[in-house]
Amino acid sequence: MTRASSRGVGFALGTVITVCFIAIAVVAQFWTPFDPQALAILDKLQPPSPHHWFGTDQLGRDVLSMIMAGARNSVGVALLSVAIGLLIGVPAGLLAAVRGGVVDDLIMRGNDLVFAFPSLLLAILITAVFGPGAVNAIIAIGIFNIPVFARVTRGGALDLWNRDYILAARVAGKRPLRISFEHILPNLVGLLVVQGTIQFSLGVIAEAGLSYVGLGAQPPIPSWGRMLNEAQTLTALAPSLALFPGFAIVLFVLGLNMLGDGLRRRRSA
Repeated sequence: MTRASSRGVGFALGTVITVCFIAIAVVAQFWTPFDPQALAILDKLQPPSPHHWFGTDQLGRDVLSMIMAGARNSVGVALLSVAIGLLIGVPAGLLAAVRGGVVDDLIMRGNDLVFAFPSLLLAILITAVFGPGAVNAIIAIGIFNIPVFARVTRGGALDLWNRDYILAARVAGKRPLRISFEHILPNLVGLLVVQGTIQFSLGVIAEAGLSYVGLGAQPPIPSWGRMLNEAQTLTALAPSLALFPGFAIVLFVLGLNMLGDGLRRRRSA
């Protein structure tokens, strides 16, 4: 198999994995095999079986249903956090590229300030004031995404400002902000999609990490990170309780990374 064909297989596989997890998240919004929040103590710690494909946890909840509901939570948090980064970071990056000077310095130094606080630390600061929860996790991860998209947008915009069609638009009398949104931004869509895919995968990891330490979605909302946290004391009795959510995180992030890498290679080809 040639290198090009192997890259094509990786891109296709990443697409399939990503689409499958998103489809599971959408389906979980309306249906799961069992109520993921329903307790059945008499059925606790059952091994995988035809009735409970992934077994049950220490409270008798169906693990497959919790995995599906956890996918819904992970996709929702990651998607909204990426949306926050795009909605604020892209205009900020365009403005920095257009204005330059003091405006550019202020925006970039603000980005450096946000980068100084990792998303987990930022979440701790936010939850210290507002309390833990999925909304605060979205805000924390979204704030961390803002400087990423601002930097990517600014770098791409500065590269495009010297293109001939941009010079023609300026000669035609179009104002810089209009040029940014009519000519610069459409040509940055591919770059932003690639970066968005990367930030989406990082958002899934961040959400799982925040939930693991108790700062993400709160009980009884299922979360992959909290499932790992609850399973760590039961590894000897029921190792599958940690295996299934851990495998879901790894597989989903792997699919997103393969998809993002494929998009990046296709864009640079």
